[in-house]
Amino acid sequence: MPIAPGTKVGSYEITRLIGAGGMGEVYRARDTKLDRDVAIKVLPDAFAADDERLARFEREAKLLASLNHPNIASIYGLEESDGVKALVLELIERPTLAERIEEGSIAIEETIAIARRWNRSRLVPRGSLASREFFSARSLRARSHGACCAPTHGR
Repeated sequence: MPIAPGTKVGSYEITRLIGAGGMGEVYRARDTKLDRDVAIKVLPDAFAADDERLARFEREAKLLASLNHPNIASIYGLEESDGVKALVLELIERPTLAERIEEGSIAIEETIAIARRWNRSRLVPRGSLASREFFSARSLRARSHGACCAPTHGR
């Protein structure tokens, strides 16, 4: 279910939808307590109503929170507000790999750099929320210092 701009999820104010997929919708939001922009990944209603999927979502959130690596976007927390269950994530504002490919040819040097960053990011456990999303073209984003990030915030 789409969330309208201006809606509050905990202390976060939704500003716009920035991506959607099988694991939910991702919104840009404003952290009203810390005065910063974040990504809010909302768990689909069908998942939120399924105790097993909800438990898995929470386990994976805890796993991501335990990781501290420059190639993985930070998780700031879990939120539940008016029946909406969501992850609060670092907002990465860079083109996805698919968007970069649409721009045209990628020089061999840039291709090698992307492959190296991707390889360093493979520490994410296989089968986890992050690995399922990270290994798709729409998910790969580069930080300003050149690292790849997961989980994703597709447009």
